[in-house]
Amino acid sequence: MEQPFSTSKVTVEYFDPHDVYKLLAPGLIPRLPLRNLNWQSHAGPLRSIDTLHVELLQGDDPGSASSPHTLRRSGSTLDDGFQQQNFGGQASSADQIDTQSLPSRAIGSQRRHQIPGLRRTPYLKVLLVRCDDNETYKTSVRAEIREWIKTQIPSSSNPKRNSKQEKHDAFDYLILHVVLPNTVASTQPRTSSRSQDNSEKSGPRWRTGSTPLLEKLRTDFSGLGKTAPDRVAQIRIGINDLPYDQLPRVVPAVPTGYSEDEHDAENAWAELIAKFKSLILTSFDLRVTQYEEDIKEKDGQRSLPGWNFCTFFILKEGLARGFESVGLVEDALVGYDELSVGLDSVVNEQADEGSPTRHGGAMLNYTEDLKEIVKTTLAKAPGGNTEDEEAVDLQSNETIKEQFDEIPISATKKAYRDKILANDVSVFDFRCYIFARQMALLLRLGNAWSSRDDLLDKLKEQQDSVLHGVAPLAPPPKHTEETENLASLGEICRRTLQFIPAVSQIMRRDILTAVASDKSDEDDSPIDPNLSEVIDNVVASFAFSVAQQILAQTASKSLPIPPSTLAPPQSQEQKSSIPEPKTMMHPARTTSLHVSTGPAPGTRPPLSPGVFPGPGMPKINNDQESQFLKAGLEDLAARRAELYMLSRSILDGLGRKRGWSDGWKEAPIIAEAEADFEEISLDDQPAASGTSEEIPPLDAGVNNNLLQTAIDNPENFYRLYEILTDKALRHYTVANHDHAVQASMADLAVLNFYLKEYSTASSYFYRATPFFGESGWTSLELSMLVMYLHCLREMKSKDDYVRVALKLLTKSCAAEKERLEQRSKRVSRVGKPEPVDAMSMKGVVGNLFDLASSLSSQVKVHLSNFFTNIELAGAPEYFDKEDKCSLTINLWCLLPDEIKLDGIDVRATASEPGPTKELLFSRKGDIVLQPGQNSITVECASVIPGKYKIDHLGLFSSNLFLHFERDINQPPPQTTDIFKHPEVVIFHRDGALDVQLVATRHTSLDKNNTLDFTLNPGWNSIKSCEIRLRPTTGGLRMLTLEAQVIDSDVEFAKKPEAGGIIYFNEIPAESNVTLRFPYSVEHDIADVSAKVDVAYTLESGQKYTFAKSIIIPISLALGVNVQDVFKHNALYSRFNVSTASHSPLRLYKSELMPSDLFESEFGVPPADTTMVFSKQPATLLYRIKRKTNVRSSKRAARTMYLKLYYNILQTEIEEALVKSIFDALNDPSLASFSKLITSLIVREAKTLQPIDLERAALLGAVPTAFLADVPWDKYFAGIGRVPGTQVDATEKISSAIREWQASNPRIQISAAQPDNPCTLLIPVEIPSLPILHTADIELQTPVTELMDQKPGAVPTVAVNQMLPATLHLRWTQIWDTEMQHKKDTEYSYEVAAPGDTWLLGGRRKGHFVIPGSKKDPLSSTSDTEAEIPLIMIPLREGWLPYPGIEIREIKDGVENQTQTCEVDFRNLGESIRAVGERKGVTVSLDASGPGGGPLVLESEEPKRERGRIVA
Repeated sequence: MEQPFSTSKVTVEYFDPHDVYKLLAPGLIPRLPLRNLNWQSHAGPLRSIDTLHVELLQGDDPGSASSPHTLRRSGSTLDDGFQQQNFGGQASSADQIDTQSLPSRAIGSQRRHQIPGLRRTPYLKVLLVRCDDNETYKTSVRAEIREWIKTQIPSSSNPKRNSKQEKHDAFDYLILHVVLPNTVASTQPRTSSRSQDNSEKSGPRWRTGSTPLLEKLRTDFSGLGKTAPDRVAQIRIGINDLPYDQLPRVVPAVPTGYSEDEHDAENAWAELIAKFKSLILTSFDLRVTQYEEDIKEKDGQRSLPGWNFCTFFILKEGLARGFESVGLVEDALVGYDELSVGLDSVVNEQADEGSPTRHGGAMLNYTEDLKEIVKTTLAKAPGGNTEDEEAVDLQSNETIKEQFDEIPISATKKAYRDKILANDVSVFDFRCYIFARQMALLLRLGNAWSSRDDLLDKLKEQQDSVLHGVAPLAPPPKHTEETENLASLGEICRRTLQFIPAVSQIMRRDILTAVASDKSDEDDSPIDPNLSEVIDNVVASFAFSVAQQILAQTASKSLPIPPSTLAPPQSQEQKSSIPEPKTMMHPARTTSLHVSTGPAPGTRPPLSPGVFPGPGMPKINNDQESQFLKAGLEDLAARRAELYMLSRSILDGLGRKRGWSDGWKEAPIIAEAEADFEEISLDDQPAASGTSEEIPPLDAGVNNNLLQTAIDNPENFYRLYEILTDKALRHYTVANHDHAVQASMADLAVLNFYLKEYSTASSYFYRATPFFGESGWTSLELSMLVMYLHCLREMKSKDDYVRVALKLLTKSCAAEKERLEQRSKRVSRVGKPEPVDAMSMKGVVGNLFDLASSLSSQVKVHLSNFFTNIELAGAPEYFDKEDKCSLTINLWCLLPDEIKLDGIDVRATASEPGPTKELLFSRKGDIVLQPGQNSITVECASVIPGKYKIDHLGLFSSNLFLHFERDINQPPPQTTDIFKHPEVVIFHRDGALDVQLVATRHTSLDKNNTLDFTLNPGWNSIKSCEIRLRPTTGGLRMLTLEAQVIDSDVEFAKKPEAGGIIYFNEIPAESNVTLRFPYSVEHDIADVSAKVDVAYTLESGQKYTFAKSIIIPISLALGVNVQDVFKHNALYSRFNVSTASHSPLRLYKSELMPSDLFESEFGVPPADTTMVFSKQPATLLYRIKRKTNVRSSKRAARTMYLKLYYNILQTEIEEALVKSIFDALNDPSLASFSKLITSLIVREAKTLQPIDLERAALLGAVPTAFLADVPWDKYFAGIGRVPGTQVDATEKISSAIREWQASNPRIQISAAQPDNPCTLLIPVEIPSLPILHTADIELQTPVTELMDQKPGAVPTVAVNQMLPATLHLRWTQIWDTEMQHKKDTEYSYEVAAPGDTWLLGGRRKGHFVIPGSKKDPLSSTSDTEAEIPLIMIPLREGWLPYPGIEIREIKDGVENQTQTCEVDFRNLGESIRAVGERKGVTVSLDASGPGGGPLVLESEEPKRERGRIVA
């Protein structure tokens, strides 16, 4: 495993004494590299090696380098792994040497180095043998093979074979028998008949020489034992694969008939390749085992004196390179990472202890190359020391410069391993070498184009070395386009970002140490003043070159870099100086600022960075799209973008020395919030006595061509600055790093603004500013907006200027608001810096409001952007004797300048259902708001009672509208600073205009119901008035066209119009106007509602509006039903009066008014008023008689009217409570609140329960305890102060009502009849009865025959006693008001009784005729009355009712079922008592009677007179 340099492949050395390699190569080379190997790691799982590249070297010919058939190595002896391409078309001196590996004999003649890992030895040695027959094998070939084994392979008896050194160089060997056609060996089978079945014998067993050559070789040279590896293989060259001139002409004398087909040949090649794999892995395993043991041993000696890190490094690197050689790149990378950590540890220990020899051995204090560079640069610098200038090798400096410029990081730049081995290496070189090796391994892991193209070139070289004109035994392998591992490429960039800062510090210390080493202790010469700047330039150039190298090596077609947004250069000179766009790979600028996240359709992504021209750049295939790999894509793009930003920071540092700014220093500074700190300059020094001339910065030491071009002039500097920023921006876009994208875009915007490219800067500001505002970078956003405004002003873009100015002011106000919040939280402050830059913000407000008038449409801005702490100053203020109120609003203006407004609108939306949805407060005219606290007053000419919430505030200034909106259904946020308490309460003052709409107190049921509308103008002298009445209850129709003015001299201005519109002209103050109009409803409902809108103009010309929603109870307070009882001479009507609600009512009196035909009589009226309860109605009984000698056929003639005078107890209680409260208050200052107090008292009184009302009716007083727990403070909240004082009206009224309630536990209810009680006029129509029959049964039995002869007693008779009686029938037509019987009418009668009660005798049925009358109604006389005798015999004992009488009218001889008459049965309710006729009874107490009952022995009859029946 001793190989001086890694080749990323294993070496197989072949020995070709018979010159058969050229015949074998066409079949062997296409089958390489080896694939799908598996090696069991000692410290981990099974490792898979997908591809193992093999380098075939001839080991028996010292002059094989010139042989045309010998496989050449590419110039990678001095390079690592897959050699990187040379940028700039130049190669190092080492790369120009086509180094060839030494043959084994030359290697064997060299003295072996004691440190393993420094030489390259083969893993496998292959002896190519040609033996055509058995005889040749016996005579010469076998001896040659044994001699070769003796020479090349250490014998088992050699003690050195098992030494550590031999194990480091462990290898195996293989004997490969190459069989040519037309030879005896080609006719032999591969195995003899002894190893086959008897049925498969290929020849006679007795034939001599029947053992094939392959078996002889295996027998003689294969190892012993079952586990010994098979080191013999055979390959037969086909006759078609051999040139004709090399074909043997000797044909076997005895043909065997054996031949191989293509399948057998392929199996032989597969067997050979398998043995290659097995033997190589065996050697590799032995080497790894020995290396691990040695490394473990050396690592354990770390604390011993004399331990040397460089020696340990070479040893451990040998293991890493061994891993790399077999394709285990990850294991190799781990080894180098461990070595890097070990170097850090050694350097730190040496720095801490100060004893290099005790901690890993001493290293060089500085790097000679860096020292030479600095010396040469200082000699060239102006004012430098030119005494020994001739001694400086300028040409060598150019070479070093080129190396630093193009490929600063490369393991082939110097003989690093030799320096490390000799302890002649500096820390800087050590770092660079380890980093170069790590990068090479990561590039191979990443399958980067630099590693992949190099490998493909070497494979092609290997395949091209096959002898021309010979058909290969296998087709060349097809190399598929393998995708790149973007994660590994991203890891390279990440490590580079860590390497550059660290190595820059090492580089600075290295140079300073080198300069200090030239100065002796006695040398007092001053230090070169240019040294510091030269060091900066050299370090910057190195860091810049490293970053650009890594960017070039990690370039990938898989990165979908979006197109550039940069404009093309403006001059040809600039284009030639900065390599753009071809070398910088920037396409032309598109027309949009959109930064896409993928390539445009049909286009390839631009390569990045592409700053290194030459063969190192990949070729682009436009016909095939690059494969898009998501894994690691974003990370790679982000790391590459950071490398671009690192390069830009280096460039920016060089430009800053030359006074070239990136624009941020000149950007306006906007303070975000107050600070409690004072800025103290740490650079304050005494002023120099004289002014020194400014020394121009040095260009010496800037060795990078691109940097040199950039610092030549400002144009090139800014162009490269833009290019690097744009590349970073596009890579950040692919990485989805939005913050970095926006930051880069802001850099481009500020730079273009500084360069006065206002149009370009404006486009970048348009994209960048929203992001910083949303991310909380307030101060930065303000600065950018100020610059953005300047661009727009220069471009004269008015609309965009207004838009951006509004945004700037919005953000500025937000910063001012934050400053105010912080100031309010702090107790003490130091200083008070301005919230914004006065110069930057000067005139922005004025320009904005001036340009607003020229805008074509209105611009809306939320009020919170410019104002804060917006609150109501208090409750509404009411104007004295005017129906108008005002609101005062306090607000804090955050703008830096004053603003002028044209008007202010405030909308208060009703939070409860009411007559109006909103109230509008406004103020017109010029209004000036100053920065800071302001108060504005708005007025409203509509004082409509209700609860409202402020949901809109608008400030107008030309076409600029500052507004605030809120949904009142949602509670305001806890953190809001705009109307946190938006509640507004408007109440109706006493004396203001008011309207009432009630049902008429006097109701007549035979007429249309009417409503009374009352307009009370209060203190207003109305000039004109318009009233709109609108029903709000479904089915309600108000007939306002029939409205009439009552009790007033005011007349209509014009007739009422449809829709409830009524007009009046002049109405004096304090004069009520009452209108009465009918109404109708479709359904019986208790209450109806209506809305009244009044628009009126006063004598002074001021206009006001008023609205009110009114609920009108229209249901009757009481109910009346009547029962009529007809008698022969009079009609008795009984009226039951009940309450229709839960409240009792007081009935003062009643009267039944007479009609044309009838008159009534009432009994003695009650002394006191009658109280009617819901469960205890009042009964009124009237006797009605028909007037004599009066005849009328009109319907009204028979209609009487019942008039009831009443009052509802609920109303009396409400009036009593209100009167008592106002008597107790007796405060003129509270007079304006009287209507409010009344409405609340009435509302609370309506909550009384029916039981409370009944108790109040019985006791004549109502308790006030139900008002004790009423939250008066809540009900009266928001009404403001008592007029003329500063006293809170809510507290004063609430406390007064509580005091009144405490001192008045009961309020008496007056029982006196009011002057104007409610009346109800009910029409009572007397029903028309054609005829009334009166039937009366009178007993004719003498008193002496009755059982009970007491006067007035119920007739008592004996059972079965015959009772003579007379049926008396009479009739009358006086109740026939319609005169229906103008002809004679026949009636039938029938006396009926139950069969078990009475036995009737006499004329029980009969007919009679009543004469008709065409004039006055008739009544029966003694002549026309009937007396019919009857016999009644009671059949059972008990109280027996009289038999019933049925009278029916007979028409056409048939009894009509529909009766038109009534019968007044005088015996209804009367009864006769029937008893048994026994005075005494004697019974037996035993059960000897019928059915086991008592037995009646005898009975005694009473003594009475008995009549007799006379015929």
